[in-house]
Amino acid sequence: MTNLTAKDLDVLIHVLTGEEMACKKARVYANTLTDAALASEMESIALQHEQRFNALYAMLGGKK
Repeated sequence: MTNLTAKDLDVLIHVLTGEEMACKKARVYANTLTDAALASEMESIALQHEQRFNALYAMLGGKK
């Protein structure tokens, strides 16, 4: 891991929060939608947000 400044950490935490919220919202939409194609697309979007979250979290030394 590279040395991150306080500003870098602030930005990273902000982006992590955004990815986490986007993932959660997409999962709620996926579970709420009655159109199977749209629900599947929302689940795919949720997975993409989850992957980005995990990659960013790993930058902080997390194990997710």
